[in-house]
Amino acid sequence: MKRLAWLFETGLFILLSIPLAMLPFRFSIKVGEILGLFLFYIWGSRRKIAIENIMLSAISPAPGGSAEADSQPSAINIAKETFKNLGKSFIEVIKIYYGLGEKIIDSVEIKGIENFNQAKAKGKGVLFITGHCGNWELMAIATSVKLSRVAGVARPFNNLYINRFIEKTRERYGNSVIYKKGALREIIQRLRQGGCVGILMDQAVLPNEGYTIDFIGRKAWTTKMPALIAMKTGAAVLPTFIHRTDKGHVMKIHPEVKLSEISDKEKAVVEDTKRFSGFIEDYIKAYPSEWLWIHRRWKRAG
Repeated sequence: MKRLAWLFETGLFILLSIPLAMLPFRFSIKVGEILGLFLFYIWGSRRKIAIENIMLSAISPAPGGSAEADSQPSAINIAKETFKNLGKSFIEVIKIYYGLGEKIIDSVEIKGIENFNQAKAKGKGVLFITGHCGNWELMAIATSVKLSRVAGVARPFNNLYINRFIEKTRERYGNSVIYKKGALREIIQRLRQGGCVGILMDQAVLPNEGYTIDFIGRKAWTTKMPALIAMKTGAAVLPTFIHRTDKGHVMKIHPEVKLSEISDKEKAVVEDTKRFSGFIEDYIKAYPSEWLWIHRRWKRAG
């Protein structure tokens, strides 16, 4: 029964996604924006999570008037723009998956290539750290197409057929996937071979997987994996993000992050985790509507 359900879901996905992929480039972005707005109004549970997350976070309220008066409308506006960004990103990724996204990939301007080249030249691998910012799937594909093959750490989709479809698409552009279950050994192996690995580190984790640190004004469980991997392998850690512009997208590769020199290893990992997470905080403050506010980032942190 499960496979039949997967087949039905896959057929429905193909039926709905092909027309979206065939849309003209400029028109498709507008359709994605409309799709995002549609989800904002019908997906009440996630809309509520997004607005609450924004209101309780330490980001600046809309200018003019008091912070208290502006926080609610500002939160709603940011949440609405977040859904619109997700809609546009979805359309872009669909076009890429069907081989019709060359213009979208070409639209990505990469800044900080010299930082990548310096890190790569060390020969100990490159660990990209990022978050669910901008169109993060596009960023992974653009990295492989324009810089170097990269393996991303991710959870598999529940639907086996859709997961295979996405997996093959990523491979076509030079990406590969390391699935989270048992990922540590493969990540370390790839880095020691001088490869590149990308980790999204802005989702809530279980207490045994990380530490509670301050994240835009609230305590949040944050993965310690990037810090542990960097300490063990000596891989260069490069915070990397993408944001939307009027002409397309800008991807920024920050300089290599220097690891903590604290002698106590656990304290060093905590310090590095805070440092890495700080780059995501800076991104959110700069581009608040391009982060994934619909995720329960602060769960279990009290």
